[in-house]
Amino acid sequence: MPQVWLSIGSNIDRERNIRGAVKSLQDAFGKLVLSSVYESKAIGFDGDPFYNLVAGLGTALSASSLNNRFREIEERHGRIRGGEKFASRTLDIDLLLYGDAIINEGEIEIPRDEIMQYAFVLRPLAEVAGQMRHPVSGCTYQKLWDAFDQGQQEIWQVELSLT
Repeated sequence: MPQVWLSIGSNIDRERNIRGAVKSLQDAFGKLVLSSVYESKAIGFDGDPFYNLVAGLGTALSASSLNNRFREIEERHGRIRGGEKFASRTLDIDLLLYGDAIINEGEIEIPRDEIMQYAFVLRPLAEVAGQMRHPVSGCTYQKLWDAFDQGQQEIWQVELSLT
């Protein structure tokens, strides 16, 4: 069963939607590995700050089936698709990694480019999976975070109980 890593983010009713996403994921998949919750400014548009975290789980579901499950959870939390790529959202759940697989099938791109591009993805991933290696670069996520230009994207840990 592959170890799967996903990012969770929200900038609309953040606390409720992040907690709801974690609860929905626990109900669907059982025990999760959860990073701390981080806050960051919106990137690519003017909007309220986001809360983000990374979750890990083991599953026998395919990447495509997981993606569909994540979309269902997003929709239950008021996510409306379409419009601008960079926009406010109630909930965003993205499949980052599926074991050490490299997949490019339509909507599914694994590993996701966002891992290397955004502090709000890489920082929490390095926290919970720091010694794992990126399937393309071969570097650990901790080394990738250490080399990341952290001055370009501010991110800070926040206290948010997820239980």
